[in-house]
Amino acid sequence: MWTEFLVLMKHEFAIIAIIFAIMLLKLGKERSNETMINVVNVLLLLNFVAGLFFNREGMLFNEMFRNNELFVLEKNILNLGTLIISMQSYTWLKTHKHVPEFYMLLLSTLLGMFFMISGGNLLMFYLGLELSTIPLAAVANFDLTKRQSSEAAVKLILSSAFSSGLLLFGISMLYGTTGTLIFSELPAALNGSNLQVFAFVLLLAGFAFKISVVPFHLWTADVYEGAPVAVTSFLSVISKGAVLFVFVSVLYTVFKPMAEAWYNMLFILSILTILIGNLFALRQENFKRFLAFSSIAQVGFILIGITGSSQVGSTSVVYFVLIYIFSNLAAFGVVSLVSALTGKESIGDYKGFYQTNPALTWILTIALFSLAGVPPTAGFFGKFFLLMAGAGKGNWTLIVIAALNMVISFYYYLRIVKAMFMDKNEQPIEKLSMPLMPRLALYACILGVIAVGLVSYVYDHIHALSIKF
Repeated sequence: MWTEFLVLMKHEFAIIAIIFAIMLLKLGKERSNETMINVVNVLLLLNFVAGLFFNREGMLFNEMFRNNELFVLEKNILNLGTLIISMQSYTWLKTHKHVPEFYMLLLSTLLGMFFMISGGNLLMFYLGLELSTIPLAAVANFDLTKRQSSEAAVKLILSSAFSSGLLLFGISMLYGTTGTLIFSELPAALNGSNLQVFAFVLLLAGFAFKISVVPFHLWTADVYEGAPVAVTSFLSVISKGAVLFVFVSVLYTVFKPMAEAWYNMLFILSILTILIGNLFALRQENFKRFLAFSSIAQVGFILIGITGSSQVGSTSVVYFVLIYIFSNLAAFGVVSLVSALTGKESIGDYKGFYQTNPALTWILTIALFSLAGVPPTAGFFGKFFLLMAGAGKGNWTLIVIAALNMVISFYYYLRIVKAMFMDKNEQPIEKLSMPLMPRLALYACILGVIAVGLVSYVYDHIHALSIKF
């Protein structure tokens, strides 16, 4: 009994153990920031490796907690992304006063995401969502001397509170019409009544806030700009990835009887999200705001994959999130290093970047190519499978609109590449020295951007585990 309990909740117990270890290190004798960061990175690496072995499927607490191979894979992806973000944050964190607190808040957020992914009950899902949101709002305010950071935290907590209210309202109405909150029992109790459709709309709005779907995206750019780059990276890939994993699971299992209704909703939302994300990305001069609107456009493509309502749709979403983590973290890794060492975050500052930092320029270029979907980077294959999943419904209008928007995205991604390689700058960013941790993280991201697209086993393995519709 206890063995099964420990194995099924292995990922959660591992994160709790790391949080307590950091707390004990904080209470012990004073250590340098470099030592603390190195110790935590080793613990996170061990956590990622341990997550690959001795996993088991099962349920606990009357289906409140579930675990299967797909959930394990999703948690391992988030573990890997968190490790990379921690390594990339070395330059910024080593000068900060509150390194242990940063990691405790960040890992508490990750713990909430794990409970959210494994939740088999809407209330368990909601508790995990709140645990993953509240510490994240606190860590968004971690640049304590910057007004923008405080503003970002306030906007994040207010938008999260509003979306949580919508979710709870939807959950309460769903319980009132079905008499259950257990995922496995809900499909049989859904009859498509007007009240149930309204309840689903509220749930969809709550999810849409978390993943920045238009028109629920207005908080994204301001929070991304104001938060520290490490937190922006976490918000962009880990937080969004976790909610997307749960979103697909809920749509494909719990709300399967209402597939026709939510397909029409996602059809409209995907078009709006891609268009608005692309159009606003064209105008941005701050790199973090640019990546914010870029991430909004990427979510639009993910929604197209979800509309496929098939195992290919589920596979393409998980596959794309993995690619997106590598691609976006490669871009944020360069931005983080430049911001920490020079304080510069404007796209205009990157003019002539290749003159002084050729290695970082190539890393950022490959990352932008992958986000744009340029072959042979993994981003091309990720978007290809998303569009193929969407095409499974035979709605070619949606696919054509998405393809045209990919052309628009080429312009604003290549605009930055042109600035780095071809534009002249009398005072380019000086040559930057990369510490070992950020360098390893960036190389890992670039390796992932190339390998995940070319090694077919990755997609085949995800497909074997994915949800069948």
